[in-house]
Amino acid sequence: MFNKLKQFKDIRERAKSLQSTLSQERTEGSAGWGKVKVIVDGNQRVVSVAIEPDMMQDKQKLEGLVKDATNDAMEKVQKILATKMKDLGGLDLAQEMQSMMKK
Repeated sequence: MFNKLKQFKDIRERAKSLQSTLSQERTEGSAGWGKVKVIVDGNQRVVSVAIEPDMMQDKQKLEGLVKDATNDAMEKVQKILATKMKDLGGLDLAQEMQSMMKK
């Protein structure tokens, strides 16, 4: 039992470390020839949104560009996440957790 608790603690610490590392990553998505920009961190949280003033005239177009810029940033961050997870052993972490739960 103590061995399992230690394993859970180790996994939890590795997960926190991975999350902390990922929070430092940033990627930018853009749309409308760079007139709308969205920055997302490695935890897939929007950090900032920048919109050129001339884009404020057309609400419907702006909404679409914000969506496109956000999707662009999310696609980029997912690629970063896949690489980081592989490099930092994040996939192993998930598999270890699953195998512990089955026992």
